[in-house]
Amino acid sequence: MNYNVNQEGYYGVYGGAYIPELLHPNVEELRLNYLKIIQSTAFQDEFKNLLRDYVGRPTPLFFAKRLSEKYGFQIYLKREDLNHTGAHKINNTLGQILLAEKLGKKRIIAETGAGQHGVATATVCALKGLECIVYMGAKDIKRQAPNVERMKMLGAKVIPVHSGSKTLKDATNEAIRDWINHPEDTHYIIGSVVGPHPYPDMVAIFQSVISEEIKKQIVGDPDYIVACVGGGSNAMGAFYHYLENKNVSLIGVEAAGEGVTTNKTAATIALGQPGVLHASYSYLIQDEYGQIIEPHSISAGLDYPGIGPAHSHYNDIKRVIYDSSTDKEALEAGIELSKLEGIIPALESAHALAYLKKMNAKPHEKVIINLSGRGDKDLNTYIQYIKK
Repeated sequence: MNYNVNQEGYYGVYGGAYIPELLHPNVEELRLNYLKIIQSTAFQDEFKNLLRDYVGRPTPLFFAKRLSEKYGFQIYLKREDLNHTGAHKINNTLGQILLAEKLGKKRIIAETGAGQHGVATATVCALKGLECIVYMGAKDIKRQAPNVERMKMLGAKVIPVHSGSKTLKDATNEAIRDWINHPEDTHYIIGSVVGPHPYPDMVAIFQSVISEEIKKQIVGDPDYIVACVGGGSNAMGAFYHYLENKNVSLIGVEAAGEGVTTNKTAATIALGQPGVLHASYSYLIQDEYGQIIEPHSISAGLDYPGIGPAHSHYNDIKRVIYDSSTDKEALEAGIELSKLEGIIPALESAHALAYLKKMNAKPHEKVIINLSGRGDKDLNTYIQYIKK
């Protein structure tokens, strides 16, 4: 079974590059050069040194003793929340900024939902002295205000997007429009394993450092690896080196919102049908006419109507089990981890933590939760829930 992208840019039937003609030179430049650049000794040396000295890797694999006692099996947390900027996003933005430098790009654009990818992009642009423009939905700007201020302090220009649902999908639309209008000097740092080929593969490679470290940190194989899934980059990073190991069960947890049977959900695998969004063929939440249904999640980073093509493929071949957690379940799981282990998780990560209640793991079995980000940005949402 092949779990990697093929030469045409597809995972099974999913992926590709459904792009306007004006973007063809940009995407083709990336496709022809990304592997050659990434695999070079000079690139790898700089990337690994910065991951160690700037990002703070490797991140710990922490045995959550009190959480394990409550659930009756061994629970480990991969502490991506301890990265510089507070999430896994920096792994990818650091890799892409080095790639952009090698391609001679001077202007960087990005989209962001929860703001973590925007902060990570602004951070590496400041590090390298490059212009940074971040598109963010007006709704997300309100609910993720601390991250907006961080981006501005780092020197980024944050452009609010007022179209559509004013969230991540619409921010991505605007970023793509910008890229079309500035094809020569601009690199678009996509934040997840979505978009036209080679982005899904490129982002997966940069995030694979997560599972690479897990393999060194745990004795033997874990029995389960659990990660939240929006576009799917943190899950891809946690699963990457275990895809061919059938002894390890891989579980992706989507955002059910108010419930998968309501019209306020972002559970793409549960409800979606294949279609094209943001230049890639994958599962989407859409109506009978192929129109995108606006997603809903209390978590801005999971509030997206699609999922990466690799995840679409892994669902079809049943390599990864996809389930979902509701807003309420995620909030309660986040509060539980805070009180039991002294770690406040991002609401995105809390969706994966909520899945623990559905598991029937045995006492000796090892479950790894990829704690993709910290919850500072979500404190107001947690506080409002606690006050109810």
